[in-house]
Amino acid sequence: MDIILIAKALILGIVEGLTEFLPISSTGHLILVSDLLNVNDEKGKLFTIVIQVGAILAICWEYRAKIASVIGGLTRERQAQKFVLNLAIAFMPLAVLGLLFGKVLKATLFKPIPVALAFIVGAFIIIWAEKREHKIRVHDIDDLSAMDALKLGFAQAFALIPGTSRSGSTIIGGLLFGLSRKAATEFSFFLAIPTLIAASLYDLYKHRDLLQFDDALPFAAGLIAAFLSALLAVKSLLRYISHHDFIIFAWYRIAFGLIVLATSYFGWVQWTVD
Repeated sequence: MDIILIAKALILGIVEGLTEFLPISSTGHLILVSDLLNVNDEKGKLFTIVIQVGAILAICWEYRAKIASVIGGLTRERQAQKFVLNLAIAFMPLAVLGLLFGKVLKATLFKPIPVALAFIVGAFIIIWAEKREHKIRVHDIDDLSAMDALKLGFAQAFALIPGTSRSGSTIIGGLLFGLSRKAATEFSFFLAIPTLIAASLYDLYKHRDLLQFDDALPFAAGLIAAFLSALLAVKSLLRYISHHDFIIFAWYRIAFGLIVLATSYFGWVQWTVD
């Protein structure tokens, strides 16, 4: 058993879980941390996709009553059918654009410096969105229309740019489109389920030749760490947004991005910027 590998898996799992549902970009953090841990090869990239399953399970557990209610009423309740349809509509823009441009974006932008720049740009968008006057017309996710779902889907698609944040794009898009913070945040949680499952299964299939039996333990360690840390992050975020805005995450993004740029400029960290 490779203790070092298990430790790296736990670190990456914790990073994934803590950042997946906050507007600070889990992909961006994983790219940077993987670079520091020297696990940014093809198998390492696959690992960071797979451990997202742990974060998905955290959402499924936290909202198990809502999910059970939707599944149970899918054949007879219009509200449940509308909810699933809205998720399907919102999922499509990222799925289509990801298939069309995902390979190009990964080849050009999945590197520390572009990620750092995206962190900073995204921060100013959050600040701008929060400083605008909020006219809330949707207080609950069950009140979303199909057009609302489509617009949120296109907002989520900005997350194809690493460092942007999938949850951040969806949440801030929701605020701009008239959703309450709670509705925007919860919809980003539910939208993560089909999005992350599809991404994980797709990458697993594409890179199935890289998987070996010896990988089972580090994958399991990372997945469990992602589950537990994501559960903590989700509960904490829901409590936080009941009384606060998202400005603090913008300042975090700016500070984090500037640190990466400074360490690169002064040569303190040898980031891969080829």
